[in-house]
Amino acid sequence: MNCNELVELVTDYFERALSPSDRARFETHLEECPHCVEYLQQMRVTLETLGGIPPETIAPEVRERLLETFRNWKAQR
Repeated sequence: MNCNELVELVTDYFERALSPSDRARFETHLEECPHCVEYLQQMRVTLETLGGIPPETIAPEVRERLLETFRNWKAQR
């Protein structure tokens, strides 16, 4: 697994949705790549921080802009 593949799978990793073989590949990559370990830690902190924001407190226009940004990002990949 390379770094780009790991980034694509990080959500599934957190949600424990990876197959056993993909999880093993993911964790093997982490053993070999300090940059991805740092990225994974940053994502954990982000989720812990933003996961506590109640959705109803996000202004509808901000929510839509965020969703559009993620849609565009995904489409460009």
